[in-house]
Formats: sequence, structure tokens, C-alpha cells
Amino acid sequence: QVQLEESGGGSVQAGGFLRVSCAASGYPRRTYWAWLRQAPGKEREGVAYLTIPYGSTFYADSVKGRFTISQDNAKNILYLQMNSLKPEDTATYYCAASQSAVHGFEAWRYGNWGQGIQVTVAS
Repeated sequence: QVQLEESGGGSVQAGGFLRVSCAASGYPRRTYWAWLRQAPGKEREGVAYLTIPYGSTFYADSVKGRFTISQDNAKNILYLQMNSLKPEDTATYYCAASQSAVHGFEAWRYGNWGQGIQVTVAS
């Protein structure tokens, strides 16, 4: 069972940047892990994910060119660097991991979740 704990986040003005981190503990058996987000009144959506062990990355169209997902293999930490933030990026951001052989953005693919962390972008 993978345990995930997010940190970072906070509030920033539009155009600013933030980085969120996700520390994984426990038996790290996963094939990919990801960042998803959920804004009030909206469904949870995939933002970016990274495959294991090759480190291939995938991004939602809404964040391409602005967000970067990466990992520190030695420390078992997943990062999401968010640049050029927009008010519509405001959401609770979740770290999630999957053991599925087929990867994707959909929330149902992920069996392990962090508690979520708030990111607020003011206009």
C-alpha cells in the first residue's frame, strides 16, 4: 500500500508560480503516478502523470507548456511545478498512484490518493 502526502501549494497572483510535492511511503508498487485537481463544483480532472520506471510524462491540454511533473527517485517524491498560473488553476490538487498497466488521466484509474492540498490563484 502506497501512502501519499502532499505539501506546498498556497496562494499566488495570476502569472505567478508554485510547486507542490508528494512524498510516497510504504511499498512503492506503482506503475505511474499523477497530479489531479478538483475545483469547487467540478469533477476531479487529471493534470499530469508520470510513468514508472521510464519517467514518460503526459499533460492535460489546459496545462501544457505551463506545468512540469517530475520525480526524485532517490527520495520517492513527485513534484508539480506550476508556472504562469491562472485563476482557473485554482483547485485542490491531489497526488495519486496507480498499479494499472494502462495509464491515463481518469480519476478511477488511481487506487492511492493523498489528502489534497489547496492552490489558489488570485486575478
